Amino acid sequence: PASAAGAAGAAMPQYYEDKPKGGACAGVKEDLGACLLQSDCVLKEGKSPLQCLKEGNCKALKYSFFECKRSMLDTRSRFRGRKG
Repeated sequence: PASAAGAAGAAMPQYYEDKPKGGACAGVKEDLGACLLQSDCVLKEGKSPLQCLKEGNCKALKYSFFECKRSMLDTRSRFRGRKG
C-alpha cells in the first residue's frame, strides 16, 4: 500500500513542467519579442521594437500571438485547452 502510493505519485503528468512561465501565450510572446529584436528595423535603423511592430515586421508571429490571446476569450477553449 505505501509503495503503491509512491508509484502513483511518480506517475503524475509532466505537462506542467514543460509549460512556459508567464501565461498561456508566453512562448509566442517570447518568439515575437526575439523576432523584433533581431529584425533589421531595430538593429540597422535603431527604432524601438514597438515602432517596428506597427510598421509590419514579424507579421506571422504578431498574428499568432493575437490568435492565442483571442482563443483565451473563447469559453470552450478556456476549459478544453487551445487547439494545436
